[in-house]
Amino acid sequence: MAPAHDFWPNCGYGLLTSDAQGHLLISDDFFRSLLLRPELAPVADSCAAEIALHARLLQTPRQEIAPDELAVLQDRDAADNYAVWLRFRARLLAEPTLEACYRALFQGEGVDVPPLLVQQLTQVVVRHLLGGAATQGVTALQARAAEMLFRTQKISVQEDGAVMAADDETVERHALSGSFGSVGELLKQGGVPLRSVDLDVLNPDNAEVYWPRSEHFDTVVSLNHGQPALDALCRVLERWIAHFLQVEVRIQTDREIVDAHWVWHVGLDAQASSILNDLYTGAEVEEDRLRRMLCLFRLEFVNPADMLAEVAGRPVYLAMAMDEQNRLKLKPQNLLLNLPLARRS
Repeated sequence: MAPAHDFWPNCGYGLLTSDAQGHLLISDDFFRSLLLRPELAPVADSCAAEIALHARLLQTPRQEIAPDELAVLQDRDAADNYAVWLRFRARLLAEPTLEACYRALFQGEGVDVPPLLVQQLTQVVVRHLLGGAATQGVTALQARAAEMLFRTQKISVQEDGAVMAADDETVERHALSGSFGSVGELLKQGGVPLRSVDLDVLNPDNAEVYWPRSEHFDTVVSLNHGQPALDALCRVLERWIAHFLQVEVRIQTDREIVDAHWVWHVGLDAQASSILNDLYTGAEVEEDRLRRMLCLFRLEFVNPADMLAEVAGRPVYLAMAMDEQNRLKLKPQNLLLNLPLARRS
């Protein structure tokens, strides 16, 4: 049975198949889609060697390319981009599945591929776990909340306390063109009175507007406690953890950590990690940093035996926070690397 809605059709998900465990297998067509990105596709003044190299790789995306074949390219930026693509291809081919490659990116000495490619892998995996053949019932709000895992959000805290999140790239694009209305202006400038609506605030009543424009990334959601977008994000994070780690968890929003036996926490971004670490150790946290905290979450393992024995049955606290530029940059890999999982044989 196919998912009810096709969304993010250009992310590359449709070019992949999955194995018996439901994990994604890399295909030549997926490599070809990366080669067609503007960073690699030849342009009018590309040299003959670059055009020939691109054509060969489109024909046989897995063929070996010697360093001297890049050295002869006249456009050094293009040569550098091909070197990045080849390194990324090697990463993908070194692992049996896309998910295994994703996890391996964050192990060792650090990520050695551009954030743009990491974000695309994240989007493909999220698309799979939300809309694969075995996963039905995704809502528009869940799909919109899932964008937060691979696209930076611009946050605006309004005078009435409403916390709104819009896609940062979309806000910047509209700002440059001068084409956005009240919600966009509010997000860009932090408090312009509403006159007309250009970016739709997504809620259960108008959620169906999301599907036909899923790749426009032009809807806004409220991140206030109790709002449906936060509940949708909880459901997405639960699926993310289950897909990668094969453990079942329940996540809900929380207002504060009142726990004399606080034993574990995970920041969903760099800002939240720093703030949680300071709160945990009792260090003083400036009021300005605390104001950047957008939400606390409480994660509980359905089966405590899936946890480290010394913390089994205890909650894990999660948080997300915006930076000094009012941007929220989630790092979903933190949930794969930092949960207190029992060691498995």
